[in-house]
Amino acid sequence: MCEVCGERELKVILALDTGDSISGVTRKIDENRETIRRVVNRLEEAGYVAYDDGIHLVDQTLRDAGLKFLTAAADISPPSISEAYVLPQFAGMEYAFTAIDAVYVWTRGGYQVARDPEDYPLFIAVYESDLDAWTAFFDRFGIPAAEERQPAADLDGAIQVVLEPEAQIEAEMVEGRPVISLQETVAFANEHYAHFQSALDMLDRMYDEVDTDANYRPN
Repeated sequence: MCEVCGERELKVILALDTGDSISGVTRKIDENRETIRRVVNRLEEAGYVAYDDGIHLVDQTLRDAGLKFLTAAADISPPSISEAYVLPQFAGMEYAFTAIDAVYVWTRGGYQVARDPEDYPLFIAVYESDLDAWTAFFDRFGIPAAEERQPAADLDGAIQVVLEPEAQIEAEMVEGRPVISLQETVAFANEHYAHFQSALDMLDRMYDEVDTDANYRPN
């Protein structure tokens, strides 16, 4: 029974939405597809998940138990930056990466504005009604979350989450990550042109619907 409850198994249980495919879950938790296929097979053999027009959890209480385990583990080993990008998948609430992280997602990791690993904010759009729930969710992992970026000197760890409350969120999926629209992302990059000139050029080349004046060439 317990032999199947490793880290990847817990991630699959927490990230799984009814009807997901193996490829869909793989993108959500940023893992290798073949590895997750074997994980899902083990979970199915143990009776934790089943296939019925996609994968689904047999018992939803597994999600609560898995989240409690991960939050306890975070007290011993705090989430890394890459793990922090996956954590929102486990919250059970809608969200979308925005601002700097929208550029990062739409360029498929090709552009990353300079962020100090010792002072690393993530930017997420959330529903206004869920704001307190998101703050409480990240607090369970020891990650401060607020509507404004907080000074690094005031924090114990390197990672923080900047929450952008919205009345509506229209997220698009890019490699398993929900993100604000490409049009909104380009508008943000244009607003901060000095930092995102090269990103705009990259987006222009990646997507036919993007037409910018950026013509960045590195020295």
